[in-house]
Amino acid sequence: MDPNAALRSHLTDLLTARQAHCTFADAVAHMPTERRGDRPESLPYSVWELAEHIRRAQRDILDYCRAPDYEAADWPHDYWPDAPAPSTPTAWDASVAQVQTDQEALCDLVTDETIDLYETVPSSDEHTYLREVMLVADHTAYHVGQIVTVRRALGLWPPSGDAE
Repeated sequence: MDPNAALRSHLTDLLTARQAHCTFADAVAHMPTERRGDRPESLPYSVWELAEHIRRAQRDILDYCRAPDYEAADWPHDYWPDAPAPSTPTAWDASVAQVQTDQEALCDLVTDETIDLYETVPSSDEHTYLREVMLVADHTAYHVGQIVTVRRALGLWPPSGDAE
């Protein structure tokens, strides 16, 4: 197999596949509407806060990879929601769907053979596409683990009797 094709395949799997841990979709599946904003006594965040943070951070990095005139958002305010619960069930649905859509866009970027993964993104002279994709995968995996921890603390894991 061509090494670049193998790398692109591995990166796509890293972003989307259930390998060493569950996926984002697994972690948020069957999350009861009325519990999305619950914070366990021992933890400072809810499933909503973590899911929305994943969405915002992933989108920010996708924009960073695409836009030559990228400007960073205000940390931490623009990367975390203001409230522990979504304002509506529709806000939850939109956030989860956007995570999936932006994940697909990152996969499209990874599989685009006109993009050299070792080249720097348009808005940087030091950060490569490879670095940014791996950053998204790492960041998402970290917070997916936190979502599972919150759900366990709330007695909501595994969802619908699924195994980990």
